Amino acid sequence: MERLLSMMRQDAELTEKTLYELVPATDADYGVLLEAERYSLLAGGKRIRPFLVLSFCRLYGGEDKAALPFACAVEMIHTYSLIHDDLPCMDNDDMRRGRPTNHKVYGEANALLAGDGLLTRAFGTAAGNPHVSAELARDAVCALSEAAGDCGMVGGQVIDLLGEEQALTREQLTRLHSLKTGALIRVSALLGCLAAGFSADSAEAQAAVAYADRIGLAFQIIDDVLDVTGDEAQLGKPCGSDADNQKTTFLTFYSIDEARAYAARLTSEAISLISHIDGSELLTDLAVYLLDRDH
Repeated sequence: MERLLSMMRQDAELTEKTLYELVPATDADYGVLLEAERYSLLAGGKRIRPFLVLSFCRLYGGEDKAALPFACAVEMIHTYSLIHDDLPCMDNDDMRRGRPTNHKVYGEANALLAGDGLLTRAFGTAAGNPHVSAELARDAVCALSEAAGDCGMVGGQVIDLLGEEQALTREQLTRLHSLKTGALIRVSALLGCLAAGFSADSAEAQAAVAYADRIGLAFQIIDDVLDVTGDEAQLGKPCGSDADNQKTTFLTFYSIDEARAYAARLTSEAISLISHIDGSELLTDLAVYLLDRDH
């Protein structure tokens, strides 16, 4: 596991260095926008999604230089979603990654625009990847669009908002997280395969996406558990917010032990999908790490 954590730190630093270069530091007229973008984009975090892009690219024989533009595009979209999720009209959160949320620092309007800027920049970053073919870059942009849009993350957010007005069924809850959280995790694995030169319909990509689908759902189940059992200082955000907002979570349907057991089954399935591939140890360790995490 120590090798995994070391590689995750290295890849997070590599991703952050590239993100730093991709987003300008200032502008005479709209410097506050760029400052707001960088405030959230460079705030650290586990960088799980970029790690998946880089890891699957390496697993299938690709090079980091081909994966990095895709990894950064995913992280831009992820960061935009966090900025918008925290807004008063959505979750109305004050803290993110251990410090004030974007709108608390830059105001609601600038936070909204910072998210818009990052989302738009992400597509240009992916489309302009100079280390893959034009066809693979196109496929990457299409996959990102689907994962981020109404058939993915945005659609999941709408179901989440519905859950603030009424109790969701277990099937609705699973679909919510398959879209809101899972879509971006699945596309991260897919983009790693595209960076390595494999098409979206290849056996390699299908195995990667199936693995990511399972760790994505397990990730959310553990998130729900940690919202009840976690330490606020470690999580970097308030605990108990789901219960306070009367949200439907996996703990609506399962006890804490049952939820952990469900996540463990999903993790085992994910590992079985890729463990036969030479060099997959880091990704199998990642699945276990996400299951056992405490923040």
